[in-house]
Amino acid sequence: MARDMVSVMEQLGYAQFNVASHDRGLRVAHRMALHYPGRIMKLCVMDIAPTHHMFRTTDQEFATRYYHWFFLIQPNELPERMIGANPEYFLTEKLARWSGAKATFAPEAVKEYLRCFSDPDTIRASCEDYRAAATIDLEHDEADRGRKINGPLLVLWGSEGFVAHKYDVVEACREYAVEVSGRPLACGHFLPEECPDAVIQELELFFQT
Repeated sequence: MARDMVSVMEQLGYAQFNVASHDRGLRVAHRMALHYPGRIMKLCVMDIAPTHHMFRTTDQEFATRYYHWFFLIQPNELPERMIGANPEYFLTEKLARWSGAKATFAPEAVKEYLRCFSDPDTIRASCEDYRAAATIDLEHDEADRGRKINGPLLVLWGSEGFVAHKYDVVEACREYAVEVSGRPLACGHFLPEECPDAVIQELELFFQT
């Protein structure tokens, strides 16, 4: 995936570029920054700690709040069939659990999320992503232990979310990157949807300086 993203940017005429990623996007961005040094000038990740760190420090609280990490990796289409029985409930319940107290989502956006997520192939692909994260991705992370992202890394997270409660996010990221800065925003997990103006302000300040 990292190689594909670099190839896309080359086709668009960008040998170097900035990257902003949310949650799962950290995995692709982390791999790009490690294996294509010099391509990513600056990197921002939102509401996530490094996957390797989160698995390595798993405890009962994490397993309870991030139950989907362990549910979605189950074999024999167990999660696909269970989610497929009522995808609307699964999607709206996840949005409600992870958003801040005052969060609102545009109805047309939720409708489009649901349209996509009602497709069995989309559900299967989502599960396969988590399965990869718990297998081959971890193998790659172990192989890259000790390697750090050299460029500037900005970490943003929601002050009302689990990541803020569970981790010293900046300190956790310093194990994987040389130059780390960051701060919380007043929201839950979905920073771009819940705090779009604050996210844009942070990105403009980070990328343009």
